[in-house]
Amino acid sequence: MAAYEHLYIVTYDISDTKRWRRVFRLMKGYGDWLQLSVFQCRLSRKRHAELIALLDGIIHHSDDHVLIINVGPAETVKPSVVSLGKDFDVVERQPVIV
Repeated sequence: MAAYEHLYIVTYDISDTKRWRRVFRLMKGYGDWLQLSVFQCRLSRKRHAELIALLDGIIHHSDDHVLIINVGPAETVKPSVVSLGKDFDVVERQPVIV
């Protein structure tokens, strides 16, 4: 049985370019890039906690800001999204190669 996952929107404002790049590279391993500092992620509880711990170790709490928005259960949530310009696709379940 697959892990129970939620869909998250992660957005961040990182004041230092070097830290911004580190966060961006980290996020690419956890979700799909939507815009400059916005990702959508499909995460189990374990991966969610792992992501938070890793981000917490990168950012400077007095200078940076990360928002992680829980949209709901990934299998049943139907996000209501208005997308202008490029198409928006909700991230689908994909196999993870370890």
